[in-house]
Amino acid sequence: MAIKITDECINCGACEPECPNTAIYEGGAEWKFSEGTSLKGNYTGKNSNKTVDADEANEPVDMDVYFIVTDKCTECKGFHEEPQCAAVCPVDCCVPDEDWPEEEIDLLAKKDSLHLN
Repeated sequence: MAIKITDECINCGACEPECPNTAIYEGGAEWKFSEGTSLKGNYTGKNSNKTVDADEANEPVDMDVYFIVTDKCTECKGFHEEPQCAAVCPVDCCVPDEDWPEEEIDLLAKKDSLHLN
């Protein structure tokens, strides 16, 4: 399943640079599928099934604390042994998001869709 950042976040920003998918954004920030990926043109999110232009700015998921875009989070599968955001978070607010259960095979497929060769 994807990772989420809880309201206990202290906005330290330690998690953001650790994400290999650039799925973590500061509260209030717009985000794009193309940021940190090789995506161009239209892309359909694996969780939302929403099709958008990869360079289109999307609304922030949270206005107050850092957030993780579910459609870009792969729990670092294919990059690292564990989610790097959770590994560096000083207050343990990067936790599994039970609203988005995903098998490892699905997370790896999502990773492959974000990082086309």
